Formats: sequence, C-alpha cells, structure tokens
Amino acid sequence: MRKMITVVLLAVTALPGIAISVPAAAQSRGEVWRDRQDIRREQQQLDRARARGDWRDVREQRQDLREARREFRDDRRDLRDRRQWQRDRREWRDEMQRWRSGHRDLYARGGWQAPFRYQSFRPGVRIAPTYYGARYVIADPGRYRLPTAPRAARWVRHYDDALLVDHRRGVVLDVVRGFYG
Repeated sequence: MRKMITVVLLAVTALPGIAISVPAAAQSRGEVWRDRQDIRREQQQLDRARARGDWRDVREQRQDLREARREFRDDRRDLRDRRQWQRDRREWRDEMQRWRSGHRDLYARGGWQAPFRYQSFRPGVRIAPTYYGARYVIADPGRYRLPTAPRAARWVRHYDDALLVDHRRGVVLDVVRGFYG
C-alpha cells in the first residue's frame, strides 16, 4: 500500500512537467519575429553540431529546428487569420446595422439570465470556461448575421453582448456590445 501511494504521488508531481505543451497562438508581430529569431538560432546550432561531427547532436538539433519552423508557421497563420478577421469585421459592422434595423424581433432579449453577473469584456482578455460553456454558445450565428468564426473560435452570448471566444484558450477575440439590446 505504501509503495502504491508513493508511486501515485510521484506520478502526480512528475506528469505535469512531462506533459506536452500546446503552443499558444501568436498575439503580435513581435511574437512572429521572435519565432524567426529562434529558427536562426536553431539553424546556427545545427551547423555547429554538423561541424563537430556528433550525429546525435545533429539529430536533436534537426528536431529542434523542425519544431521552431512549425511554431513559426502556426503563429504566422494565426496572425494572418486575425488580420483577415479584423478586415471582415469592419465590412460586417456596416452591413449589420442596416439589416438589423428591419429585424428587431430576432434580437429580443427575452428572459435570458446567467448564473453570474454582467461583466464587460474586451478583446484579448482570458475568461473562465463558465462564460463560454455549451449553454451560452450561439448555435446558429448565421441567423443573426454574425460573421463566421475563425478556426477554434465560437460565438457566445453574455447578457446583451455577443463574444467571439477562442474555446481552446478562453481568450476573447471580439466583442459586439449591445448585440441583443
């Protein structure tokens, strides 16, 4: 019994350090620039390992370089998606105001209540999963003429606001205030 408890305690304390980390999406051009720097650094280390002739070291450096390039591509793709979203959103706002004035019945507030009080969110803020759980997801954003959500994001209702949330990280990507008001 004592051995089992010891093994469980070791597993609980050791596994979080071993767990594979999921790369976070790029938040700025600076992060993409740092990824480029990492690629250059990894390439230099690979060249040094080749010059030394240690093939184990070369194999490790190749793997590090591959990983740095993959992270760079992912961050660049995320940044591109965010820029595209910002362009689309500007066009959407103008069209939405015109369409919404004739379809007020869709946006009636009704008896909608949440178990938490209203809080004004802004883009870039990380929120708790209780705010973007399945209960609050807007199932058919097209019905309300909301733009299509980017990959790994969903529209969520928070009182009268519509929030676009990255459901993997819990980061608010966009807020449409008074959407249902």
